[in-house]
Amino acid sequence: MSLKIYNTLTRKKEIFKPIHKDYAGIYSCGPTVYNYAHIGNLRTYIFNDFLKRTLKFLSYRVRHVMNITDVDDKTIKESKKQGVSLNDFTRKYEKIFINDLKELNIEKPKYILRATENIPDMVKIIEKLMKKGYAYKTCDGIYFSIKKFKNYGKLANLGKRKGKEISRISSDEYNKKNVQDFALWKFNTEEDVFWNTNIGKGRPGWHIECSAMSMKVLGEKIDIHTGGNDLIFPHHTNEIAQSEASTGKKFVNYWMHAGFLRMKDEKMSKSKGNILILKDIIKKGFSPMDYRYLCLTTHYREPLIFSFENLEAAKKSLQRLRNIIFETKGDGTTNKNYLEKFKKAVEDDLNIPKALQIMWIFLRDKNANGKIRTIKKMDEILGLKLLEKEKTQVPSEINKLAEERQKARENKDWKKSDEIRENIKKQGYVIEDTERGYILKKR
Repeated sequence: MSLKIYNTLTRKKEIFKPIHKDYAGIYSCGPTVYNYAHIGNLRTYIFNDFLKRTLKFLSYRVRHVMNITDVDDKTIKESKKQGVSLNDFTRKYEKIFINDLKELNIEKPKYILRATENIPDMVKIIEKLMKKGYAYKTCDGIYFSIKKFKNYGKLANLGKRKGKEISRISSDEYNKKNVQDFALWKFNTEEDVFWNTNIGKGRPGWHIECSAMSMKVLGEKIDIHTGGNDLIFPHHTNEIAQSEASTGKKFVNYWMHAGFLRMKDEKMSKSKGNILILKDIIKKGFSPMDYRYLCLTTHYREPLIFSFENLEAAKKSLQRLRNIIFETKGDGTTNKNYLEKFKKAVEDDLNIPKALQIMWIFLRDKNANGKIRTIKKMDEILGLKLLEKEKTQVPSEINKLAEERQKARENKDWKKSDEIRENIKKQGYVIEDTERGYILKKR
């Protein structure tokens, strides 16, 4: 196995060498559950899924951890605005997010940890940092001193910022252009959201949860940490500082980041007001698998340009792909030549667009054997459900007509078969005959 992945920390592709012989550990930054995840966020989770599926395809066992940020400035503010408890508010959006993963055929991480349920682990790390002199206490909280940590900002390639005063930041939202001491613990400012701990009454800052929860399952040093490009600084930068200061060990071997999804010339974000959620594209007649296919067509590190025209093209390509596969006969063999080409593509930093192109060439190769078994194997990574019969919501009376037509065809009553076909057509549906049976579609 020679999987190469681009490491944000070193700015180059590196051969993946797991820490443990029996598994590969992945930690993925999860959602802050105060609203719907938009399709730009979901692109990152699709990338996480491609990574995990690739590792499994290459015979690695995977231990995948993801956090749920269910306490921070945003969740507290929005839950109060809606007049509901923080727990009820965040569980609502967590449930919606998990359902979005299911709709997109994203394999759910085995370990999903909520910030509110792991406060003691965060407190232990903060106590260590205070004891070692990396953290200090003020009137409003406990902060990490970035001056005390050597090579702060190495992930973000910040370099030395001479002549610029380093200030403290208590908010979870701040100017990403400025380096600042960040809050590990916030003393109680919201009467109904706090924990009584050895370090004081309050709640955690945003960054500390990921260090605590990744270490809880994967240990002090982990293989791969994933997230979107927007998390490189400050979130992942601060994770490295607090984790390595606490343990004295390298925190992560491979940092992997997904590119932005862009609407024309700008990034999709809630602050710009140009977001789309999964439900929005479903309402316009697209399936979650159409969007997943669109994500396949651009390398995970590159910006994905979204438009409904691009999504329509992805939808048509996916439908053509399914039609070809549905009409293809299996011969009980696997095509090792094409499967090896596919494997080499995904081993090269998850080059899924190239792998997809290889699959298309394979399907159109009239002399290639083993198409069904090979496509099934390839789809272990693509996750497009290519061998599942597409579900179409068809009225029961149309289904009955289709069954009557099938019986007429079996009895070689072609006249009756044609009459029923026309009747089905008049009611807004078409019936297509394939070697595997008929398919009903809406006109």
